[in-house]
Amino acid sequence: MAVHPTEVIGPDLVQGIAFADLPDGGKLVGHSGNEQVLLVRRGAEIFAVGATCTHYGGPLVDGLVVEDSVRCPWHHACFDLRTGEALRTPAFRPLACWLVEQRDDRIFVGEKRKRTAPKPRVGGSDPVPEKIVIVGGGAAGFSAAEMLRREHYQGSIVMLSNDEAPPVDRPNLSKDYLAGKAPEDWIPLRGESFYSKNNIDLRLNANVARIDVRSREVVLADGTSTPYDKLLLATGAEPVRLTLPGADQPHVYALRSFADCKAIIERATTAHIAVVIGASFIGLEVAAALRSRKIEVHVVAPDERPMERVLGPQMGDFIRTIHEENRVVFHLQDTASSIDGRKVKLSSGGTLAADFVVAGIGVRPRIGLAEKAGLILDRGVLVNAFLETSAPDIFAAGDIARWPDPHSGENIRVEHWVVAERQGQAAALNMLGHREKFEAVPFFWSQHYDVPINYVGHAERWDEIAVDGDIAAKDCLLRFKREGRTLAVASIFRDVESLQAELEMERQMAS
Repeated sequence: MAVHPTEVIGPDLVQGIAFADLPDGGKLVGHSGNEQVLLVRRGAEIFAVGATCTHYGGPLVDGLVVEDSVRCPWHHACFDLRTGEALRTPAFRPLACWLVEQRDDRIFVGEKRKRTAPKPRVGGSDPVPEKIVIVGGGAAGFSAAEMLRREHYQGSIVMLSNDEAPPVDRPNLSKDYLAGKAPEDWIPLRGESFYSKNNIDLRLNANVARIDVRSREVVLADGTSTPYDKLLLATGAEPVRLTLPGADQPHVYALRSFADCKAIIERATTAHIAVVIGASFIGLEVAAALRSRKIEVHVVAPDERPMERVLGPQMGDFIRTIHEENRVVFHLQDTASSIDGRKVKLSSGGTLAADFVVAGIGVRPRIGLAEKAGLILDRGVLVNAFLETSAPDIFAAGDIARWPDPHSGENIRVEHWVVAERQGQAAALNMLGHREKFEAVPFFWSQHYDVPINYVGHAERWDEIAVDGDIAAKDCLLRFKREGRTLAVASIFRDVESLQAELEMERQMAS
């Protein structure tokens, strides 16, 4: 959810501040007219950029300066201090930049600089493809198309999406938008004019039947075909559907698409009680959002505690507590056996009333097209460090891709929004022949009422969780370790330390 300050704060930077008020490495927020400006000093250089992240409005003054960039403390977007360019998702839009002048030991902010398109990278090793096809309209597909045009690619881009809506900000569907705290016009990643303006042929409700690797064509269910020189598979994942009796009733939902979310919201307007099946991140974010709508919520899950598999027992207990403090009722170590009208029957023998049911029992990668095309699979589509599949000129990114993670030394597949966006960008660069390895540290965030949880790295297994701080006090950082080595870090209100952990993992990979 974007945040816009209602009044300016800090000194008037047009009138200037003393050079001594901005120490080397320091940050300061002031204003130029009615716009907030962040000043950053690195040695003798002073940078002036927009003060809030263009993703959700995070305060960049609370972030981390790394060389000539600044990283957002909320969701780890990164911006170039010289140009304002969004170097890392989840931000795509650049920061505004201002001219800076130093005279008489004072710093003055001048006119806003005219925004210029970023310069394309140089040195692609392959001939530039004429036709690029992207299968998928989610995070990876959108970010690939956006990066291709940002890099001044002039060829054809066809994006085939089986969704009815243009690419949306999916994390918001289980968070602020579902809770009624974000307007609908914040949900699209870009307005429809973005695609026409950038000559991106976005085809909605386009169902791909198969990929003809030999003839280099994507064949649609209606029999038409689209040729490609380079192809990106970004088909994402689909919710695991309930298979129990009664799960096919119209008041039983899964949450993946914009349409799913709107249907749940419409049902919630007249409902009083809901059952969420599954204590996953999505399931519990849905529970929190529905509590914001004053709906009674029961959560049914087979786990001993929520999210223990990802965050460990201590954090699992804490998450259960904050939901119970918000009057969510848990039915753990139990499962639903059937849905009979407005009643959910439990395996334990109990029965829960439910005006509607939301299933959050996980997702599975949509690898059917890859399998039919003969690509090598390994619980996902196997790719190399450049996100290339086993077939020439076919790349994969996002929830379907299993890639060699340089930090853990393992092949991993991660179902996280920011990872998908960053892989889409990397795939775009590699389709243009830049040969850039995907080495980003995985990152995701989850929101439960007023508690944000940030997670960097990836730890499928660990033998130690080192806790710094107090989990119950919502002030903590947890390190997930295996054989003494930190594989992942989870934190609550330790934003700079989360960024520092991400940076440390990047430096370990580079060394």
